[in-house]
Amino acid sequence: MFELMRAYWPEYRHYRGKLALAFVAMAMVAGASAAIAWMMKPLLDDIFIDKDTTLLYSLPVFIVLAYLAKGTGTFVQAYTMSFVGQDIVRKVRDRLLGHLLHSDLAFFHRHHSGQLISRITNDIGRIQNAVSTNVATVAREGLTAAALISVVIYQSPTLSFITLVVIPAAFYPVSLISRRLKRIAHTTQERNAELTTNLSEMFANVEAIKAYHTEDFEAGRFARTNQACFEVNMKSVRTGGLVVPVMELFASFSAAAVIAIGGRQVIDGSLTVGAFFSFVTALFMAVDPIRRLSQTYAQFQDAIAAQERIQALLALKPEVRGGERTLVDIGEIVFDHVGLAYDDKPALRGVDLVARKGEIVALVGGSGGGKSSIASLLLRFFDATTGALRLDGRDIREFTLASVRAQVAIVTQRVHIFNDSIAANVAYGMPVDEGRVVAALQKANIWAHVAGLPEGIHTRLNEAGTNLSGGQRQRIAIARALYRDPHVLILDEATSALDNQSEAAILETVRGLAPDIVTIVIAHRLKSVEVADRIYLIQDGEVICQGSKAELMRDCAHFRELYQ
Repeated sequence: MFELMRAYWPEYRHYRGKLALAFVAMAMVAGASAAIAWMMKPLLDDIFIDKDTTLLYSLPVFIVLAYLAKGTGTFVQAYTMSFVGQDIVRKVRDRLLGHLLHSDLAFFHRHHSGQLISRITNDIGRIQNAVSTNVATVAREGLTAAALISVVIYQSPTLSFITLVVIPAAFYPVSLISRRLKRIAHTTQERNAELTTNLSEMFANVEAIKAYHTEDFEAGRFARTNQACFEVNMKSVRTGGLVVPVMELFASFSAAAVIAIGGRQVIDGSLTVGAFFSFVTALFMAVDPIRRLSQTYAQFQDAIAAQERIQALLALKPEVRGGERTLVDIGEIVFDHVGLAYDDKPALRGVDLVARKGEIVALVGGSGGGKSSIASLLLRFFDATTGALRLDGRDIREFTLASVRAQVAIVTQRVHIFNDSIAANVAYGMPVDEGRVVAALQKANIWAHVAGLPEGIHTRLNEAGTNLSGGQRQRIAIARALYRDPHVLILDEATSALDNQSEAAILETVRGLAPDIVTIVIAHRLKSVEVADRIYLIQDGEVICQGSKAELMRDCAHFRELYQ
C-alpha cells in the first residue's frame, strides 16, 4: 500500500490546497464522532441520574451540531478526494496511452489490442479507487479511530488496555488474506484482459464471423472466457469476504471482555454508568472505522496488482529511437546492402536500392518477398539489422522520427478510416484546409462522389468507413497521403481495390507529382508499375534484378515469368 502511495505522491503534490481542505473535513468527521461518543457520559450521569435540566436542553443541540459537522465533513472530503483521484487517473491514462503510442511497431505486433485496451481502462480504473476513495478512507477512518480510541482511553485506561491488545491482533490474519488477494488480483486482471481481447477480436472480424456462420462458435468461445473470468472473480469475493468476519470475531472477544470487566467496575462503583456507556459507545463506534480500514487494506491489493502491470508497460523503452537532426528534404534514398530480420527470421538480405527525386521506382515480386519491409524501413517502423539506409548521404538514424515521418507518406492495401468527417480523414493529424482537401480529393479521383454528398467534405464516415465502397476508402487514403505534400510517396498496393479507370487516373496523378518527389510503387499487378523509371524485382528478401521494363523483359527471366 505504501509503495502505491509513494508512486503517486508526486501527483498529490499538485493538489496541496484540496488535500488540506480534505484533511480539515476528515478531522471534522473524526472530532464529531468522538464528541458523539463522549456525550454519552453527561447524557447518562448528568441528565438521567443527576437530573440536570439545563444540560437536558443544551446537549441535544450539541448532538445535532456534531452530526451536522460530521455530515459536512464527509461530503467535502468525499467530493475533494474524488476530484483529486479522478484527475490523477486521467493524467496517468493520458501518460500511459502516450507512452504506448510512441512504442515500436514490433511492440504492437507482440501485444493484442484487447490486452492494451484492458490496461488503459480496467487496470487504471482499479487504481482510481485506490488513489481517491481508498486513500480518503484510510485517512478519515484512521483519524476517526484515533479520536474514538482517545475517548476510550480517557474514560477508562484499564478497559482500553484490553481493547488495544485484542483488536490489533486481528491485523495478522487480515494481512495474510490481503497477500492472497494480491495474487488473485493478478489473475483476475489477466482474465479481464482476455475478455476484452476476445470482444475486440470478434468485433474487428465480424464480417468473417457472418460469412463463415460462426456466431455460435464465437459465442461459445466467449462464454468459456467469461466463465473463467467469473470463477476467478468469485475466488476474489470469497477471499475478500473473510476480512469482515475475522475483524468482527476479534472485536467480539474484546467486547465480551469489556462488558465482563467493565460491568464489574460499575457494580463496584469504581466506574460510573455514564463513563462505562461512553466507553462502550466509543469502542463500538471505533469498530466500524477499524473494519473499514482492514477492508480498504485488502482492496489496495487489487490496485497494487494493477499498478505493477501498468509500471511494466511504462518501463518499456522503444528500440527504434530518433536522432538529433531535423530532416527538411529528401533528394536521394540509398539502401546499402541492407538486411532486416523479425525475431531472427530474415526479411531482407543485402538489399542495394537507389531512389531519387523525380523518379518513380517500382518494387515488384511475389507475396512475402520483402517489398513492404523496405517501406517499413523508410518509415523507421524498424531499423536495419545490417547495412545502412541513407537519406542524402546521411544515415536515417541521425534524423528525428517526427521529421522523417513528416516527409514520407504511405498508402497501403489496408486502409484506415476514422469515425470522423471526410475532411478530417483527409487532413488527419493536420489542420483542415478545405481548399487543400478538395484538391487532394480531386487528385485521388473521388471528388465527384464527395461533391455529390449532402454534406460534402463534412460528411461523417462510419467506423472503418463502412458507408464507403472499398475503392472509395482506398481513394480517401490516397487523398490523405497527397494532402501532406510529402517528399516521398509510397504506394503499397494502393490501387489494388480500384477499377482500371480509377487506377489510370491515380497513376496519371503520380506522373504529375513525380518531378518534385521520390515515388515508390509496390505492386503485384505489373500494370501499376508501367509508369516506373526503374523496377526492382524482390524475391525472398533479395533484389534479383533491376532496370527499366524493357531491360528486365530482355535480361531477367524471373521478371518475364512474373509479367506473363
